[in-house]
Amino acid sequence: MTIANPVLSTKICRYSAEALREAVLLIRAGEPIAVPTETVYGLAADATDSHAVAAIYAAKGRPSFNPLIVHVSDIEMARRLAQFSPAAERLASRFWPGPLTLVLPVRPDSGLSPLIMAGLPTVALRLPAHPAMRALIRESGRPLAAPSANRSGGISPTRAEHVLSSLNGKIRMILDEGPTSEGLESTIVAPEADRVRLLRPGPVTPSMLAQASGLPIDLAQDAARIEAPGQMESHYAPSKPVRLNALKAEKEEFLIGFGLMPCNINLSVDADVREAAANLFAALHQADASAAAGIAVAPIPAEGIGAAINDRLRRAAA
Repeated sequence: MTIANPVLSTKICRYSAEALREAVLLIRAGEPIAVPTETVYGLAADATDSHAVAAIYAAKGRPSFNPLIVHVSDIEMARRLAQFSPAAERLASRFWPGPLTLVLPVRPDSGLSPLIMAGLPTVALRLPAHPAMRALIRESGRPLAAPSANRSGGISPTRAEHVLSSLNGKIRMILDEGPTSEGLESTIVAPEADRVRLLRPGPVTPSMLAQASGLPIDLAQDAARIEAPGQMESHYAPSKPVRLNALKAEKEEFLIGFGLMPCNINLSVDADVREAAANLFAALHQADASAAAGIAVAPIPAEGIGAAINDRLRRAAA
């Protein structure tokens, strides 16, 4: 099920004290706005207001069974929304603020809109590191639901212009503070008593999780069950077909390279997977906007954050 969305006038505002004040007024009025985080740009709205949350789903064309991440200003706000186990406390202490989302049992008195959880008994929480998102949460006084600021299933936005090309006419405001630093969505985990289940790979890697939690990391994902964002088989997808592990471009293909190689755009000439992660979605946007009929992507090593890059590419090509 999707919800209809009216046509609005969308403007890009460079992040400033004045722009933040306007953004806060829109949040308090129940409207979603696009805002940068360290991972990707998010489409933020009051997580306690079902009308505001429904407006996120409508703007994105997002299916209602796909839950949302709630962003908080501090650990105290998070504890009012969900039940924290010792393992969850250890992970939050090590990685918050930052690109880690914790899926935890929601508190009965959380006050969150039921639309956030999409019928699940859990809520996905993150304490972001980006000053713009932190300020918006703090000044609005609300926890903010904020999936990526793009049409559902499309390429995630790492720049304000990516948001505009996808959601122009669907929202009123985009806060612009340049490219995001991480370039990939947060790692999502479900901490349990004897393990940590990895629901979506991201900048926080399994080895980092194991060291911080002291627990084994379960990498197996149940493809039949949606527990968190980013688990749909086709996701992050351009409008053109994507071919993976390409060593050269075929006819009418735009080649995204890695390491020293002839290509249209290179994720990292130095074969640095972190640099590649930061550049991935911008490269996919550029390839999708090109005159090429298809997109080819060079092989990316699966070590560290490379596993998250390959996860996004596999879903983009599905």
